[in-house]
Amino acid sequence: MELTVETYLIVLPLVFLAALVDSIGGGGGLISLPAYTLAGLPYGLASGCNKFSACFASMAATFRFFKSKKILWLPAAFAIAGTLPCAWFGTWLSNRLGNEFMHIFMIVAIPVVAVLVALKKDVQTQPKPVTRGRLLLCLLSGGLMGLYDGFFGPGTGTFLILLFSSLIGMDMVTASATAKPVNLASNATSLITRICAGQVIYALAVPAMCFSVAGAWIGSKLALTRGAKLIRYVMLGVLALLVVKLVVDLLA
Repeated sequence: MELTVETYLIVLPLVFLAALVDSIGGGGGLISLPAYTLAGLPYGLASGCNKFSACFASMAATFRFFKSKKILWLPAAFAIAGTLPCAWFGTWLSNRLGNEFMHIFMIVAIPVVAVLVALKKDVQTQPKPVTRGRLLLCLLSGGLMGLYDGFFGPGTGTFLILLFSSLIGMDMVTASATAKPVNLASNATSLITRICAGQVIYALAVPAMCFSVAGAWIGSKLALTRGAKLIRYVMLGVLALLVVKLVVDLLA
C-alpha cells in the first residue's frame, strides 16, 4: 500500500490522542483503529499497525503506573494468565473472518461499546480485599477481554477498568493502573500474531508508535494527578464523540 503525507496527517495526531485517552480511561482503540481505516488501510493492516503502536503505548503507561506503585500485581497476573491464550485465539478468528466482516463488525460494535459504558453507573470506590474468588474473576475477566481484544480491540481498556472496579472492588485509579499490564499482554499477543501474518506496515507503524508513546506518557500522568473523575469523564466523552462520528458516516 502506498503511504502519502495525508496518511500520516490523519494517523499520527489521532494515535497520540488515542494513547493519551487510553492511558487515562481506556478505549483509545476507539480512536486509533478508525484513524487507520480512515487513512485507507484495510482492516487487517489497520489492526496490525494499531496493535504495534498500542503495544508500546501500553508499555509506557504501565511503566508510569509501576513507578507510582498503583498496580496490584497479583490480580494483574491472574488476568494476564487468562488473556494470553484468548488474545491469540481472538486474533486468529478475526483473520479467518476477513476484512469485510470486521469492517461491518466495527461499525456495529463501537456504538454498542459506547452505550454500555454510558449506561454504567458509578462503580465501587472503596477497595475490597483480594480473595481467591476475586482472583478467579480476574482470570475470567482477563480471558474474556483477551478474546475481545484479539478479535476487535477498541474499548478493551475501558472494559477492564469497569470489571476491576465493579467485580474486584478496586478504586478507579488502581483499576486503571492494574488494567495496563493486562492490556499490554493482550496487545503483545495480538501484535505477534499480526506480525506473523504480515499485517504491519512499519513505515507507518513506527512513527505512530512514537506519537502513541508520547500520548500514553502524558495521559498516565494526568490519570495519577487528576484521579477517578477525570478517568470517567474521558471514557464517556470519547465514546460519545465516536457514536456521533459513526452516525454521520452511516448517513453520509
